Amino acid sequence: MKVNGRERGVLMRQKKIPMRMCAGCGEMKPKKDLVRVVKAPDSKDESGKVLEKGAVSLDLTGRKPGRGVYVCRSIECLKAARKAKKFERAFSGQGAPVKIPDEVYQKMEEEIGADG
Repeated sequence: MKVNGRERGVLMRQKKIPMRMCAGCGEMKPKKDLVRVVKAPDSKDESGKVLEKGAVSLDLTGRKPGRGVYVCRSIECLKAARKAKKFERAFSGQGAPVKIPDEVYQKMEEEIGADG
C-alpha cells in the first residue's frame, strides 16, 4: 500500500554515524564517544604577522574553533598520544612546530579524569 508516494512498511535509512580515530589507541570510534583536543587559531595582525600562538585545550563540546585531534575518554589513551607526540605532529601541520607545555597535559588529564 502506498502512502504519499512511499511504500508503507519500508524501513527508513539509518543516519550515518560520524567516525573519528583516537590519537592514543588508533581505533575508529563514533565521534560522540571521543574528546576533542583543539589548537585555537593564531592571533595575527593586518600584515599576517603572528602576534600570539593559539592555545591548546580540551574541547568537551566539540564546537571550539581550530584544529582538532580526537582521543578516547581515558587517561591511558591520552598518555599514549602524549608519549608518541601525536598532538604535536597534528598541530605542527599548520606551519611552525608546536610545543605543548606539561601544564596543559596535566589540565587535560584532570578534565578527562573528572569527565570519564
